[in-house]
Amino acid sequence: MRKIYYLKTCDTCLKIIKSLPKTDSFVFQDIKEQQITVKQLEEMHELAGSYEVLFSKRAKLYKEMGLKDEKLSETDFKRYILEHYTFLSRPVIIIDNKIFVGNSPKVVQQAIDFLSNE
Repeated sequence: MRKIYYLKTCDTCLKIIKSLPKTDSFVFQDIKEQQITVKQLEEMHELAGSYEVLFSKRAKLYKEMGLKDEKLSETDFKRYILEHYTFLSRPVIIIDNKIFVGNSPKVVQQAIDFLSNE
């Protein structure tokens, strides 16, 4: 499976997608228009190893809801990601059985390198 979960209104996501080679074989899912399903999130979790890795602590709602002051469990991270798209760290790039989560330069470069070396 080759899939990218992103927001089409996010300039950072769009810039990252443009920087990736070979994106014509990907399925793109705008997570605001097409909500993530439980099955999709569980597939991401299996590849990432935890829901916390998939969770964005930079989301405005994270601070607004006071979540930064709470000790969240894996169940909490999963629930919040399913409740609101903003809690998914973006973009999430899945290439077969590899996952690249977020927009840090290191993660983006790893995805570019992986695709370039195929």
